[in-house]
Amino acid sequence: MKKTVRSPGSATIINAIATGFGSAFGIGLDIKCEAKSIESSIACSNDVGADTHLMELCAKRVFSHYDIDDGEFGVDLKTESSLPMASGLSSSSASSNAIVKATAEIIAEEFDMKPLDDLQVVNMAIDASLEAGVTITGSFDDATASYFGGVVVTDNKNREFIIKEKMQDYPILVYMPNFYSKSGDSNPERMKVLAPLVETAFGFAKNRDYIKALNLNGLIYSATLGFDSAIAVDALQAGAVASGLSGTGSSFVAIVSEESIDDVREAWSKYEGSVIETEVDNKGCVLI
Repeated sequence: MKKTVRSPGSATIINAIATGFGSAFGIGLDIKCEAKSIESSIACSNDVGADTHLMELCAKRVFSHYDIDDGEFGVDLKTESSLPMASGLSSSSASSNAIVKATAEIIAEEFDMKPLDDLQVVNMAIDASLEAGVTITGSFDDATASYFGGVVVTDNKNREFIIKEKMQDYPILVYMPNFYSKSGDSNPERMKVLAPLVETAFGFAKNRDYIKALNLNGLIYSATLGFDSAIAVDALQAGAVASGLSGTGSSFVAIVSEESIDDVREAWSKYEGSVIETEVDNKGCVLI
């Protein structure tokens, strides 16, 4: 038996590390997980050469939920990614969602059991990510923007939605510098110093003014984490609707119009790295 699940990444509107409240939206870059049933054990591999510890933790949580012994039944998991790793675009959330869902779909069908519901998948993926140390807050905002697509505004501490809705279909540009920044390695105490400013940005998000929220959040976290805020300002000057640092970096995201794509791309061409063109994702995590 084989199941394949596609899960998109997400871009930050409000980084939740400072206050515990966050906001994110799905983007068209994704991770696909192919799961095949095998005789026994959990086998994991990926196309980017990343450590497979998180993949194994996700699968083990699903096996435990269904009380399945991996000595008597197994799964072979392979992921393929168009999503840059360790870049602030929720690669860990996308991977965890895809792996948990694919593994659960295999087991539920193989043993005629009830499939996991959406929030069971998300919470299991978050718990595995916390255990693996790849997230600081649990990233309920990133995980749900990846799983459901569209835009979410969330209470990460209590894993609750404040807003969950479709996002306007904007083109998206992502600037990727030539270095990476793992969110699990970030210093949360330094980010919490600016909590009052982040709360102001979060107020915009709660009022569905996602553009102002993204712009302000990006400037705040760029200053806190030592990234060059001129990258976002250059995009805005070139006509971007909004631009800012995503997650804890290293990527910057620009929401653009069709008319401004080339100008923003040109503005970013002076920086070392690459520019990726994608779009808002409103589909989320799906079987394919």
